[in-house]
Amino acid sequence: MVIRLVDNLIAITKESVKTITYESLNHIARLINGISAILLAILPGKATILEGLQGWELRPTFRSPRLPRWMGNGVSSFNQLIHELSVDPDTSSVDYSSGGEDDEYTLPASPNSRCSNENGTSTAMEHDKQWTMVGYLFSWIFFPVTFFMGLPSRVFHLLLLRWTSLSSIQFPWGLQPPRKLQSLREHFVHRAMDRRRGVVEDLHLGTEIFIEAMFDAVHKVAHFLLSPSEAFHIVSGWAFPSQSYPDHMTCEYVETVPTAVLGESEAAPTERKITYHPLNTDARTCQDVITELGYPYEAIHVVTDDGYILVLERIPRRDSRKAVYLQHGVMDTSMGWVSNGVVGSPAFAAFDQGYDVFLGNLRGLVSREHIDRTISSRQYWCYSINEHSTKDIPAMIEKIHEVKSLELKLRDPEFNQENSEEQPYNLCAISHSLGGAAMLMYAVTRRLKQEPHRLSRLILLSPAGFHDDSNLVFTLIEYLFLAIAPIMVKFVPAFYIPTRFFRMLLNKLARDFHNYPAVGGLVQTLMSYVVGGDSSNWVGVLGLPHYNMNDMPGVSFYVALHLAQMKRSGKFRMFDYGSRDANMHVYESPEPLDLGEYYDLIDIPVDLVAGKKDKVIRPSMVRKHYFLMNEAEVDVSYTEYEYAHLDFTFSHHEELLAYVMSRLHLVKSIPKKDLPEHSD
Repeated sequence: MVIRLVDNLIAITKESVKTITYESLNHIARLINGISAILLAILPGKATILEGLQGWELRPTFRSPRLPRWMGNGVSSFNQLIHELSVDPDTSSVDYSSGGEDDEYTLPASPNSRCSNENGTSTAMEHDKQWTMVGYLFSWIFFPVTFFMGLPSRVFHLLLLRWTSLSSIQFPWGLQPPRKLQSLREHFVHRAMDRRRGVVEDLHLGTEIFIEAMFDAVHKVAHFLLSPSEAFHIVSGWAFPSQSYPDHMTCEYVETVPTAVLGESEAAPTERKITYHPLNTDARTCQDVITELGYPYEAIHVVTDDGYILVLERIPRRDSRKAVYLQHGVMDTSMGWVSNGVVGSPAFAAFDQGYDVFLGNLRGLVSREHIDRTISSRQYWCYSINEHSTKDIPAMIEKIHEVKSLELKLRDPEFNQENSEEQPYNLCAISHSLGGAAMLMYAVTRRLKQEPHRLSRLILLSPAGFHDDSNLVFTLIEYLFLAIAPIMVKFVPAFYIPTRFFRMLLNKLARDFHNYPAVGGLVQTLMSYVVGGDSSNWVGVLGLPHYNMNDMPGVSFYVALHLAQMKRSGKFRMFDYGSRDANMHVYESPEPLDLGEYYDLIDIPVDLVAGKKDKVIRPSMVRKHYFLMNEAEVDVSYTEYEYAHLDFTFSHHEELLAYVMSRLHLVKSIPKKDLPEHSD
């Protein structure tokens, strides 16, 4: 009887402590979010910065996707199935939008949640819209009353939470408007695929575990003092310890997931090992994203002339005679081309239109993949944009040529590449930002060396190269950077997060920015100030899985210096080594090569695309490429859209995908009539 009374007392005390602690942490987080909302309201320029930014309103809702127009008849049956499953048959009366900039309330932009915002017109949704800073202030004023009135229900919820699990799903304390389970489905799918916990969630979970452990010790001490038989059992357990340990003690385990890979001769189940870490960060790779969506995948390791190991990723169509190569920009990887899912990513769009898709990855990850495993940080990061264009891209395109030629030769025994003057496939390149500048540099330098570039068309999305017409922020950075560069280069080989702990922290903060939109909006606004007011979803990009604790892209000091040199000179030129002798040794000229003077060597069509809202690379700078190419009689086109800098890859825009696909289709396909039918 006494033991039962003590147990009940301990249980009630424990749940009370957990409830008070949980509510305290919850209200601290709400306070931070409320203060962020106040700062966001008074900061100048936030309306322009956040205009059209999907997902950083205080009360996001959910909507369902629709298939874009550009797919037409080219959509695969798998994508059609995904679309049919994602639409609730009971919501036929709901007006679904395409996710344009006029959507008032949308989800935070991230790879797996872009297609899940529903426009609601109920009274509850109107109540959501009115929840502003005043709501935060009143919630704190009446916190004591609401806390003690809701204590019994909170205790019940905590007990239910502990009974179900101690991990990720958190119950919404307090009054919440009713929501349909179907409208929440995409949100929970996103959370399940993201797999990470935020810092606040970790504090909640860690505090609960600590309280559980503390009261478990109190419980054992009480039983030890009040129950001699149980005390004897505990002592005997210490004297004769068991050799078996419970499963929950393991810090890491491997789960095998059966996956069916499409596009092979016979679809057979395969196994993909997934390692879960106790820190709950999101370390998915481009392979994980592609295979989770049911597409085929292949990874090809490429070694450059100077020993860097690159990963050329592929969504293969081995029998296709049309291929596309996608090259990312600065601080990005191939993940950017697949981050918008099935119906919003250029890589999947090209594959669905029958292309063999290759995703390039430039050097510049903190893992420092190199044939010399002992290479120092300073040696690894010693490269500029020159090396991207003359080492990385040539190595990957030559590998593509080798692979495609071999595969087509195996399918056609009569085909002999050595006796063929024309390559048996077309290769188009789509590049963004720094990748666009590197592709142009590659095309020009290959022609100067009289070596084949193997490209049929270039589609450049907001390409770098000219930067003299930039805002005051970039101008100040340029002057400061060039002034301190001689000293800085000795201490800072690159700009990246060097330790696993801070990379983990950034990965988790990205989840907190999602959970507390006012904080995310404040960070977004401050980051926009740093990049000159560009309204791209910079915080949303930080949520991409490649910004994880194991690896993430960085920027070499010399790449940044190269961009500053271009801005200072007002020319698109190669890296200046700082002296006439050094430049003579590399270029046979006292000055670096001005690539704009050699645009007449470009012998393929070029499509230039600029963003009217792009503050990083303004449309005037993209037009400078266009005017020089036009003067050089290059087959060039120019188009502008109402986009910011990251919208070209990270955001889902139908019109951009339609435009890119239309330009790819302008390349005349090599007919397959000479190839015999391949029997699988």
